[in-house]
Amino acid sequence: MTKLQRILHVEDDQDIREIAKLSLETLGNFDLLQCASGPEALERAPDFTPQLLLLDVMMPTMSGEETLAALRQLDGVSSCPAIFVTAKAQEDEIANLIAANNADGVIVKPFDPMTLPDQITALWTAALSRRAD
Repeated sequence: MTKLQRILHVEDDQDIREIAKLSLETLGNFDLLQCASGPEALERAPDFTPQLLLLDVMMPTMSGEETLAALRQLDGVSSCPAIFVTAKAQEDEIANLIAANNADGVIVKPFDPMTLPDQITALWTAALSRRAD
């Protein structure tokens, strides 16, 4: 199985971006491209060719859902597994978010930076297994 290396992280909150960056680069050894908005992600994603999209749900200008829909129109990104990050932790909200966007998982804020790389890797591996079936 391919190893997860390149993650596109879209998050408007600078503090959360910094925590995620430390976690994912230092603990997870991932190559991380961080964007502060959906439009920035759309501009930068094609050159980065991410293997995984990690998207905040509630952002100004473009929501995570809108960003995902637009990213899925780009060559090289269209079939990329996607994980949402949200403070909305209700089970039905999480299930609806996954179903409505054909997403591969949800990580609830506040997340634990010590376990974030493992959570992401597990969701990504499960996504690839589902697609292989």
